[in-house]
Amino acid sequence: MLDFTWKVFLQTGNIDTYLLFKEIEKEKQDIPSSQDEELADVDFPIS
Repeated sequence: MLDFTWKVFLQTGNIDTYLLFKEIEKEKQDIPSSQDEELADVDFPIS
């Protein structure tokens, strides 16, 4: 989805498409870190 949004922005120059690209990019970066934290909690439970 990220690549498609970027390609549409390159072809159109539409600012809304760029903002959508940045929003998707940010969400993509946020998700793995929360999953890593959850996995760390499973590996090292707090007693």
